[in-house]
Amino acid sequence: MSLPVTAKVPFGGDYNPEQWPEDVWKQDHRLFDSARIDLVTLGVFDWALTQPAEDVYDFSLLDRIVERAAAEGRGICLATGTGAHPAWLATAYPEVTRTDFEGRKRRFGQRHNSCPSSPVYRRLSVELARRVARRYADTPAVVAWHVGNEYGGACYCDLCAAGFRGWLRNRYGTLDDLNAAWYTTFWSHTFTDWEQIEPPSALTEHWRGPDHTAFQGITLDYLRFSSDAMLANFHDEKAAIRESSPTLPVTTNFMGMYRPIDYHRWAAHLDFASWDNYPPDDESAARMALTHDLMRGLKDGQPFWLMEQSPGVTACRDVNPLKRPGVMRLWSWQAVAHGADAVLFFQLRACRGASEKYHGAVIGHSGRSDTRVFREVAELGAELVRLGSASLGARTPARVALLFDWDSWWALEISDGPSRLVRYQQVVLAYHRALWDAGVDLDVVAVTADLSGYDVVVAPALHMLKGDLAQRLEDVAARGGSVLTTYLSGRVDENDQAFLMDVPGPLGQLTGVRVDEWDARGPEVVNPVRLGHGAEAVDVEARLLFELVIPQGAQVVGTYQADFYAGTPAVTRNSFGDGDGWYVATDLDQTGVSWVVRQVIARHDVLGPYPDVADLESAVRVAPDGSRLLFLLNHRADAVEVPARRGGVDLLTGDRIWTGSTVRLPAYGVVVLKEDW
Repeated sequence: MSLPVTAKVPFGGDYNPEQWPEDVWKQDHRLFDSARIDLVTLGVFDWALTQPAEDVYDFSLLDRIVERAAAEGRGICLATGTGAHPAWLATAYPEVTRTDFEGRKRRFGQRHNSCPSSPVYRRLSVELARRVARRYADTPAVVAWHVGNEYGGACYCDLCAAGFRGWLRNRYGTLDDLNAAWYTTFWSHTFTDWEQIEPPSALTEHWRGPDHTAFQGITLDYLRFSSDAMLANFHDEKAAIRESSPTLPVTTNFMGMYRPIDYHRWAAHLDFASWDNYPPDDESAARMALTHDLMRGLKDGQPFWLMEQSPGVTACRDVNPLKRPGVMRLWSWQAVAHGADAVLFFQLRACRGASEKYHGAVIGHSGRSDTRVFREVAELGAELVRLGSASLGARTPARVALLFDWDSWWALEISDGPSRLVRYQQVVLAYHRALWDAGVDLDVVAVTADLSGYDVVVAPALHMLKGDLAQRLEDVAARGGSVLTTYLSGRVDENDQAFLMDVPGPLGQLTGVRVDEWDARGPEVVNPVRLGHGAEAVDVEARLLFELVIPQGAQVVGTYQADFYAGTPAVTRNSFGDGDGWYVATDLDQTGVSWVVRQVIARHDVLGPYPDVADLESAVRVAPDGSRLLFLLNHRADAVEVPARRGGVDLLTGDRIWTGSTVRLPAYGVVVLKEDW
């Protein structure tokens, strides 16, 4: 199963006509035509509408909504409606609401309010999905199914405790194996009966909160269980859909680098990945690129759908900045550049009430078509029509891989020591930023991915080493590749137990270093690091964590300049086979990270065409017919001019660009160059 079949990049988004009188629908569809909107996502939060009581199903309004969209020629991504359960369900069956870490039973309200282990919730959500699919499976306009919505959160109720014990039985088989994995000889915590096991919570005196419990093996496994429990909900609904719709693709909308759910564990169960892009600020170009690459990497490089983005502002943060003129277009094209085969918004018409009434929309409360936001959306829609099918199915020809691992994320941040100030996501962002600045086309992949096709593998904060990963990283270096890893890598096994060997554990042979001690300090403490030698040396800053490195054959590339370990290695390079293994022992500032990354990739010819032009992003996609699409994206508020490395046609304007000619990108400008063969 793969992506939905469409003639071009679908353009549209979440549409909730059930919130307005039907006489508004005609106006909406007229405006949709003006904006070239050709796909609507329907029914995401319709459970209370389509099932007003336990034994009552009413699809009459949804029927009219679907029929109208189909008659207007729109494609439909149809949701099961189970994004939030209705009030009657919580009243009739209080067990379906969640219990928080402090043991408080939640009452009805908000969303993400369903216990994933509740048999009643699972039975009724699956039945609704079954009925929705049965009713609309033969509707030609429906091109994809959308299960749930933005799965997330955690529950600590008795049902989840029982589910956790069952999950543990499947994972470990015996209590002896579980006790060994959790290191329960510590503090006399050996379990002699499965019923003695409780989820981590404030009530079990794991007093440090959900992220800092005394027994990290329990906490880690509960994070894994919670992710799997919600996956079971998705899987059940998908199976119900398949009873009447055996071939239409099924997805759910992910939330990028979302900590509670391991999307790699989910990936195989989705026919195609999709995600909702709501960056925390308007300075997030590199962060968004990383997340797009992560979503594309979930399905082995298969394109994904950008299921949601705001056309203007969000409404969920303390401060919600407006996207500057041109930025929505730029960010939409950035998604396409990194593998999006759909560009969709939340929302198509603004809500009148509740928490999202001030959330940006293509059509505002007044229903006008002369707003700046609507004009920009319409212009983007016209550009996507001109693009046509050129980018559909196109892949990224990456020779660099960045490893992203939820287990390492969890294990690093639930650990007591060395420093709670080191955050996995920030470390990964820094190394990705260095690659992004250099214009490198890369894949963001799981630690289980096949690495044989990559010349460079970057593995920041690879705290947990599982399976044969260390050997596969050695294989990359042995055949001439480069592997880069950092401080706090190679520390623990899959059970979060320290390796009984020198740090960095199984990575020691590849990196050629030994770490006996480490020093953690507050963010105000800076230890300068000198990178390189002689006239080419640069001085950068390091903070938070400083590992004391003893070379075991590695060449010293950078040294600490202060404290009792001044002059000792901070960055090393080790020859391994025909390649090398790099180790960064401290939290370098961005200048330092970028310097190291440029050294690592220097011999591999993976730089983009404009690696020294700040905030000019480049990305390549190769279409199924072999044609190469070069995307140039100017993230600056001023124009930039660069020489064309290859000739071709700009698919957005139709203009011919000759090799060596000047390409001018205005502020937030975009070029999509179909390069000459």
